[in-house]
Amino acid sequence: MKRNIIEINEELCNGCGDCVTACHEGAIEMVDGKARLISDTYCDGLGDCLPECPTGAIKMIEREALPYDEELVMERIKEREKQQMQEAPMPCGCPGSMSKAIEKPENDDPEDSVQSVPSHLSQWPVQMNLIHPQAPYLKNADLLIAADCTAFAYGNFHQEFIKGRITLIGCPKLDDNKHYQEKLTEIFKINQPKSITVTRMQVPCCGGIVSSVRRAMLDAQTIVPYREVIITTDGQIIE
Repeated sequence: MKRNIIEINEELCNGCGDCVTACHEGAIEMVDGKARLISDTYCDGLGDCLPECPTGAIKMIEREALPYDEELVMERIKEREKQQMQEAPMPCGCPGSMSKAIEKPENDDPEDSVQSVPSHLSQWPVQMNLIHPQAPYLKNADLLIAADCTAFAYGNFHQEFIKGRITLIGCPKLDDNKHYQEKLTEIFKINQPKSITVTRMQVPCCGGIVSSVRRAMLDAQTIVPYREVIITTDGQIIE
């Protein structure tokens, strides 16, 4: 079948590896210091790696290619998590669950600690499993689809992400991502959102929510402004 898929010019590649980080499906790996597409079936053709390449070595082309296989991608993600776990075993099997203390600078101004910060949540419920696809607030909305830990990790989450958006949260580690995909497909088809923002944590097991949203957009043929934000466990933003 003919479809959109990335092409990497190894002569232009400087080996920075930014595209490997940007590709949540694991379709790109560094081989002999150069980025390489390792399998057509891992590339969804959405091109998140393109803007991350500082040398313009990656472009999107249309060619004969094997279809994108989400099941293989999820198996690959799980296998990579397993390998990371074997290198550094974790209590619950997820490298992102490693216990650590996060040091914060001491607050020199005691008045700052008592300031009230308003909530910008504009609807209820927020858990994706509880939201009805025909809820009126979903119609033509700017949607925020958030892995639920992101709101705890990033201090200004309400102001920067929830404000002005309808919020749907879920845990891609503990919940059924296939169910999320199906529900989001229905939501997108019925409500025709104006934009979609996805926030996830910088841990491997959080990639499932991104995959669910992307596949739902493809299934619903939803083409709208899309933004994806990664938040580190110490509260930093990566885009």
